[in-house]
Amino acid sequence: RGGRAGGGGSARRGMRRPAGVRERVAAVHGGAALPERLRLYDGWAARYEQDVAALEYRAPRLAAASLAFAFPAPPAGARLLDVACGTGLVARELHRRGFRCLHGVDGSAGMLERARSTGLYRQLWRCVLGREPLPAPAEHYDAVTVVGALGEGQVPSAAVPELLRVTRPGGFLCLTTRSNPSNLRYKAELEAALERLERQGAWRRVLAREVERWERATSEEESTQGTGYISGVVYVYRKCPVPPPEEG
Repeated sequence: RGGRAGGGGSARRGMRRPAGVRERVAAVHGGAALPERLRLYDGWAARYEQDVAALEYRAPRLAAASLAFAFPAPPAGARLLDVACGTGLVARELHRRGFRCLHGVDGSAGMLERARSTGLYRQLWRCVLGREPLPAPAEHYDAVTVVGALGEGQVPSAAVPELLRVTRPGGFLCLTTRSNPSNLRYKAELEAALERLERQGAWRRVLAREVERWERATSEEESTQGTGYISGVVYVYRKCPVPPPEEG
């Protein structure tokens, strides 16, 4: 959920957005301390889906499609954890692609309330990833998604090993981040962490999909080459299986 909405188009494009979208996006991506940021998300929950629709936010659909493409087994029985699930946008897309056993966590009680109302999650918990561990045992999930929350001022890249902890060997992790100017430092840190884990043999990359029109920008400075959009990327990794015990 967290990493939405970076840059901007022309003033003409900006005028077509509902009043207040830019302000609400800027507020949750500002430098506020965590309790204040969660309070802002609680307050945004009622308008969140309307706002991201106005921004043509494509990450939930792109991430779900990428995970479904990589997933080798029929997904109906697969246990999946949707981290930073927000109002349930990712769950809708996953459900459409056959995933039925969905659990979710989010730091915002207001967002969780909306997610609960979708009826798509079997279990939901409040959890602030990066501040506390995920409420799940090790190697519990066949897939884990983090769509939108990996960004500047959101979930720290240092939390990625916790996502791996709750994923079973051979399971999949689908992550997204944005490529707009204000998120480039975070993206570089995230990619360094992803590559380090791959070098260590923790997982292997299945795909990294760069997407030009990720969402509408909310300021001229963030817009990719004046297009009025920001770009983003979907990563899918597969956790390396535990090696078989040595014989003898």
